[in-house]
Amino acid sequence: MAELTLKYGCNPNQKPSRIFLEGELPVRVLAGRPGYINFLDALNGWQLVRELKEATGLPAATSFKHVSPAGAAIGLPLDETMKKIYFVDKKAELSPLACAYARARGADRMSSFGDFIALSDPCDEQTAALIAKEVSDGVIAPGYSPEALEILKNKRKGAYNVVEIDPAYAPEEIERKQVFGISFEQGRNSLKIGEELLKDVVTANRLIPEGAKRDLIVALITLKYTQSNSVCYAYGGQAIGIGAGQQSRIHCTRLAGGKADNWFLRQHPRVLGLKFAKGLGRADRDNAIDVYISDEYEDVLGDGVWQSIFASRPDPLSREEKKEWIAGFDGVALGSDAFFPFGDNIERARKSGVRYIAQPGGSIRDDNVIEVCDRYGIAMAMTGIRLFHH
Repeated sequence: MAELTLKYGCNPNQKPSRIFLEGELPVRVLAGRPGYINFLDALNGWQLVRELKEATGLPAATSFKHVSPAGAAIGLPLDETMKKIYFVDKKAELSPLACAYARARGADRMSSFGDFIALSDPCDEQTAALIAKEVSDGVIAPGYSPEALEILKNKRKGAYNVVEIDPAYAPEEIERKQVFGISFEQGRNSLKIGEELLKDVVTANRLIPEGAKRDLIVALITLKYTQSNSVCYAYGGQAIGIGAGQQSRIHCTRLAGGKADNWFLRQHPRVLGLKFAKGLGRADRDNAIDVYISDEYEDVLGDGVWQSIFASRPDPLSREEKKEWIAGFDGVALGSDAFFPFGDNIERARKSGVRYIAQPGGSIRDDNVIEVCDRYGIAMAMTGIRLFHH
């Protein structure tokens, strides 16, 4: 097959739409009918998980939404707390790929609603069973077990998009696209991201442990496929906060930091102990948690409202309680797709437990950024490489 007709373009009024290649397409649609944005998410997501697998040796997954990842992770085991905040049965036996997917989907459940999933390895039954429970547009993987394919083909009454990609496919080194009828051409970003990019540590604290190096690599590979400007917080083998597409880098840092803080707060004992009303759907529960841990908590705790959400009215978390809980987290890694122009980014990042940073460097205020890192004992590596993605 040299081309595939799509449901429609970016919007329903943009027809016709297709993907095509001079030669055979490296993808097969096994179920559903993907659209234009579905394939943008699928192909960007596939590149991300393939590179995570190559860099770490572990299965990887990502949750893509509107051409940026909402979450990305490698297949490290889940402890009881992680299973609880990701709404995975505590008795469930999970494959490494299923663990990667649970982490990628669970990093930012609000943003992942209606996502497109990419998996580095053939989808197994355990991973498919997790996918079946979530609101999602589709999945791309290099293969599917018969059991997994059967589960996924039954999702959304057969309309769920299931795409298989040839893992051996390699694109041309020159890539092209059109904007307003004008063709753009550039060399493909084939840069390999690994520990060698973390050698130039410029701060007084030069110690970056192996686990932190792994998390910085997760952050940098995630940024490689995130719409710029972008910043990524990573912890425990997964992205926990991604700030994408902001015009100002400090806004990226704040946005991603706020998402990381939410990830921490979801582990607070009071959040873990929330009792929801019988029959409340997964999406409504996710929305309720997001509002409960925000400054807008009254929207779900008001009289006449909480009764439809909770079995009993929980006490809100005060700002002081939230700040104290977030302060208990440490050792977070942070990557940036371009240099930090001011030390205010470091000031914000350290409030979310950041101790390790990787960024290109090259700002006229690098000395100020290093000075702020040194003030808080943060280790920072200058990678010398920019990761803009558009």
